Amino acid sequence: MTEENSLAVNIIPELIESISQIMVNARRRVAATINNDLIVTYWTIGKEIVDKEQNNNIDNQTSRQIILQLSRQLTQTLGTGFSRSNLFNMRKLYIEFPSVQAVPGQISWTSLCEILLIDDKNKRNFYLQKSIEGNWSSRELINQKKRMLYERSLSNKRTEIQENIISQIVQYNPESIVKDPYVLDFLGVPENEHLEESELENRLIMHLEKFLLELGNGFMFVGRQKRITINNTHYYIDLVFYNKILRSYVLIELKTRKLQIEDGGQVNTYLNYYKTEINDEYDNPPVGIILCAEKDEIAAEYILSGFENNIFASKFITVLPDKHLLEEQVKFVLENENITEK
Repeated sequence: MTEENSLAVNIIPELIESISQIMVNARRRVAATINNDLIVTYWTIGKEIVDKEQNNNIDNQTSRQIILQLSRQLTQTLGTGFSRSNLFNMRKLYIEFPSVQAVPGQISWTSLCEILLIDDKNKRNFYLQKSIEGNWSSRELINQKKRMLYERSLSNKRTEIQENIISQIVQYNPESIVKDPYVLDFLGVPENEHLEESELENRLIMHLEKFLLELGNGFMFVGRQKRITINNTHYYIDLVFYNKILRSYVLIELKTRKLQIEDGGQVNTYLNYYKTEINDEYDNPPVGIILCAEKDEIAAEYILSGFENNIFASKFITVLPDKHLLEEQVKFVLENENITEK
């Protein structure tokens, strides 16, 4: 092989990779620009409809008739995209976001329509912010709505729902990333069926994408059964993640039984190892989560208190909690928040 041919063999794969990445990035920018332009266009159409209604004192019933006729004629003139529901969504987009600068162009129109269906302002803002933060597809958004993420977050009392959450600087607060309980309904396990720890781990890995959504923002999977060696003895950590918001490793131990005294010491040992041997200068202290089938709150307090490391115990359940119970918990939390504000 000549020197020229050898050089070509080395350069061509590099060029293919770099050019492919350039095209991928360009397509993403084009798609983002098109999506943003589309949403601004729909906002402008919504503004046009609302302005005409207000200028002519149109009531809601008449507005519905106008939009129905408008849908038919625009579809004949301009083609698809002007269904009655789509025009209603354009109208609502302008009503909910009167300033064009506030229109969220970071998510798709389909996702935005799903969010516009939500009447409660706090709930709507919650899903909007989560969609942007997590770069959710419309399918992921619909799935999280079905799984009542907002209600579970409120009832958990650990997740604060604030309208300016996107612009906030997240400080090191390990408790903010921990849920209790974790809902693993995507595993397809009946409520009373017992799983061995190895089977639970296997199923979580099989459904890793859904498990990451359940864990929350900022989680990245590092590995399973991560081996650490202390004085020539090997130990294995069930699941290891890294949370880029906290800049911390998160070690998860699976227990398909009730939380026991020795569990705290086990996880504390793992955390000490990671803090000493694995962490670099930019990492915050690691966090431990014992994911167990059952726990007694008083016993858990005694088991986990006193450690220098951050260790939490959370239950996992394989069936969604009762919707009406969650709604009652949300109502209780909101009422107490209102009392506090007064």
